[in-house]
Formats: sequence, structure tokens, C-alpha cells
Amino acid sequence: MASKASRGRTGGPPDPLRLLAVGSLWLLIGVFILYPLTCLLFRAVTDDGAFALGPLIDVVRDPNHLKALWNSLMLAGLVGIVGTVAGFLFAFTVERVGIGRAGRKFLDLVTLLPLISPPFTTSIAFVFSFGPRGLITHDLLGMANAQVYGLRSTLVAEALTYFPLAYLALRPIIGQIGNHLEEAAYSLGSSRWRVFRTVTLPLTLPGLANAFLLLFAASLADFATPLILAGNSLPVLPTEAYLQITGMFDLKGGAVLSLMLLVPSALVYLAQRRLVSGRSYVTVTGKGSSRGERQAVAPWVRVTLVCACLAITLFIAYLYALLVCAASVVAFGANDTPTLTNYRAIFTDGLPAIEDTLIIALIGMPLGGLYGVVVGYLVSRSKSWGMRAMEFVTMINYALPGTIVGIGYLVAFNDQPIALTGTATIIIACYIFRYSPAGIRTSIALLQQIDRSIEEASLSLGASSVTTFRRVMLPLILPAFFTGLQVVFIRSMTAISATIFLVSINWTLITVRILENMTELSLGPAAAFSVFVIAIVLVVMSLLDWAMKHMIQAELRRSRETH
Repeated sequence: MASKASRGRTGGPPDPLRLLAVGSLWLLIGVFILYPLTCLLFRAVTDDGAFALGPLIDVVRDPNHLKALWNSLMLAGLVGIVGTVAGFLFAFTVERVGIGRAGRKFLDLVTLLPLISPPFTTSIAFVFSFGPRGLITHDLLGMANAQVYGLRSTLVAEALTYFPLAYLALRPIIGQIGNHLEEAAYSLGSSRWRVFRTVTLPLTLPGLANAFLLLFAASLADFATPLILAGNSLPVLPTEAYLQITGMFDLKGGAVLSLMLLVPSALVYLAQRRLVSGRSYVTVTGKGSSRGERQAVAPWVRVTLVCACLAITLFIAYLYALLVCAASVVAFGANDTPTLTNYRAIFTDGLPAIEDTLIIALIGMPLGGLYGVVVGYLVSRSKSWGMRAMEFVTMINYALPGTIVGIGYLVAFNDQPIALTGTATIIIACYIFRYSPAGIRTSIALLQQIDRSIEEASLSLGASSVTTFRRVMLPLILPAFFTGLQVVFIRSMTAISATIFLVSINWTLITVRILENMTELSLGPAAAFSVFVIAIVLVVMSLLDWAMKHMIQAELRRSRETH
């Protein structure tokens, strides 16, 4: 039964403005999510407009493509295991080991760096460290012609890039585990190790599985790291699809290769949703505080955990410091004379890419944030099957690998009736409909904690649905709005797997220029571009955090003055 909020203040027919918003959203979702995927599927199963599975079967049965699929699955599995272990290590150390506020902030800052960096950052630093002229392999160890390319480097680089996802997913779960269960086990004479093994670890298993799936999906969709570090010995499907299109100009073959990732990606996504929806929070009860003082870990365990986390954070910090150094010398490893030539290059030859990227990011950021909170608001305030379907469909582009999304957009918008190829619109749309689900999920989570009576009271006093949303609901979900802004901006500055197929001579991106520099072995400008992106993202995130706090404080003052 529809609530008053969904039917208007009199309980009459549905609000026309709400119907208009829902209809407009379905139109946009149909054009920018369902239509590209449909076009991609159609291109894969047809030949000259006629239904034909022969070419698709030939591509799928190709031994080289099957090897690339196996490599993708193997790499994703290994990254999932290694990254989840590292994420659990950090989360457990922060929540259970007394490292102080400064220590927690340091770990948070270092784990944030891979998330706000271009996908090539770790790869570039690996080449500088372990390549033929690498700082570690050549200068420190004296190795000649060291090879940095292959499974090992790709695995470590991806694990360092994505383990913060596991850390962010596991930290609140470990923090929510009440210590009353552990205290009961201790009172029965259990050792610390036995309590950890039989009580603490089992309670985190849903979170561990979810973290593994997050990293598995991220690695499966990674385009940049394997392109640089995997080499010829480790072909993976995203890069094979890219080379099929850009190298062989075979759009159909690229479409088929990208669709080979569809089944494992869909299975991972469904498994993740099942785990998240089925997670139990029985450790959080209403019987008083469940946290209190926890049983301290053994001193040697504390030292081991802190040292392990410190080693990883120092290595990450080293990689980024190396990137800054490489951007500030003539040729890292060959000529270490300090220079600003690399930065001068990116602000001259690379200036169009910087301008285009900032324009696209600054346009997409508010649109993506608004799209996220509007969809989240409509979905959370209605239990109809249509809204549940909207929630599912909006997650499709987020769940699919970027290669599939990018090729789908290329196929769909390259010709009439909707020809957008070569314009900024197609890139902005790709970012909005691929990365706004973060804001959607945050909005839904926040709105689940807000009583519907607040909204219904505003409607009953004569306010329109638009006024109620703008003056009542939006201030309450500002954190979700700013989450959407941050995610869309960060991904607009750093993503490449989808948009590599959408750039043109009219509109290009910084990440594409970094890739070009890497393929041309212009590592100095590539490092300078990466440092510039990190600096811009940090500045914008700081400004958004300041704006959110300022707006929340202003809203609190207005509320106090009103009452």
C-alpha cells in the first residue's frame, strides 16, 4: 500500500511531479544503461543483421581467448585472496590494537592513496622500482635486465591498488563485533588464539567473503594494470578486447570477448548481493553497550600486526614518493638531474587533456550526485516492483567490467538514432551511470534510518513534493549527496577502462594521455600527470568535505532558529 508520502498529502492520486521524475529516470536509464547493453548483445549474436552464433562460438572456442579468460579468473582469484588478507590485517589492527589516533589517521591516509590515483600509478612505480633500470633491481641489487612484467608484478600491483576496498568493508564489521561473546569465551578458559579462531573470525566470515568478491570483481574488470605489467606471458580478457578493437578494428570480436566476462561478473555480483542482504548483525544488541574494553592482544601479536601494517604502508608511501621523484628529474634511473620539464610538458602539450578532464569531471560531479540521491530517495520511499527494478537496473553498469560498458557505449552511440561518439556527452553519461550507484546505495542506507513521518508532516502542512525533498529530505541525506559527488569526481579523474573507447580528437582524458606516455616510454610525463591528478583529487575532496560540514552546520543553525 502506498504511503502518504508517495500519494500526496491528501492520500489521493500519485503526485504528478513524482511520476514525471520516475518517468524521466526510466527514460535516462533505458537510454544509457539498457540500450547499450542490448546493442552489445545484438552485435555479438548477429552477422550482417542476421542471427548467427557461428562467429561468436569461433571467438569463444579460440584457445588464446580461453587462455585469456583463465588468466583473468586466476588473477582475480589471487588478488581477491591477497587483498582480503591485507584488508583484514589493517582492519583488525586499527580496531583491536591500540595504535592511537595518529596511527589510525596515517593508515587511513595511505590506504586512501590507491583509491584516488590513476590506475597506472602503481604500475609506473613498479617499473621505476623493478624494471631494467629500477631503483631496487638495478641500483640496489645490481641486477641487469630485470623483468618486471608477468603474473607476480601484476598480482602485487593489483592487490596494493584494491586492498583498501577490503579494508573499508571489513573495518566497520570488526568494530561492530561485541566483546560480550569474547568475554564469555575468555571466562570459560579459552586462550586468545582459540577465541579469535572460534569466535571473532567466524563472525567476520560474511564480511571476508564480501571483501573477496569486491576485489575479485575489481581485478576482473581491471584494464590498466595488466596492460602495462602483464606482458605477453599473461594475456587477460579486458586487454585482449581492447587490442581486438584498437589493433584489429574488430568491433564484433571485441564485443564477444568483453561478453565472456559477463557470466563471472554477474555471478560475483549476485553472490555479493546475497551476502550483503543476508548479513547478520546479531552482535549489536539493545542490552547495553556491547563494546567497552576489549581483551588486549598479546604483546608479540601487537608488534607483529603493527610491523606488518607498517611495512605495507611504507612500501605504498615509497611507491608514491618514487612517483614524485620520477616526475621531478630528467630521466629516472638514467639522468637524475632535477627539472620541471615533465610538469612543463603536461601543462603545454598535455593541457588540452587536463582541461577536458576537469570540464567533464566538474559537469558530471553535480549531475551524478543529484542522480544518486533522487534515485535513492524514490527507491527507498516506495516498495513497488517498479522501484525495485529501477534499483537493480541502476546497478548494472556498476557491476559490469568497464570494458563491457565502454564497448557497449561505442556500439550503441556510434550511429543513429543516438550518435554521441566523439562528444563530451557520452563520456559524462558513462561516468554518471557507471559510478553514481555509490551515492544511490548511501542514500538508501541513510533514508532507511529516517522516519517517514518527517516527510509526511511536511506534505500534510501543504508543502509540495519538490519543496519537501529540497527543504526537508535533502538536508538529511547531504552525506549521501556528497558521497556521490566525491565518487563521480574521483572516477572522472582516474578511470579509463570504459572511457578509453569513447575519447576522440575533440575530447580526451588525462588517463588516456598517461597510457600514451607509458606506451611511448615517456615515463616522466606519465608520473607528472599522476602526481597532478592525485593533488587535484585531494584538493577537491577537502573542499567537498568543508562544504558538507559548512552546509550541515548552517542547516542545524536554521533548524534551531526555526524552533
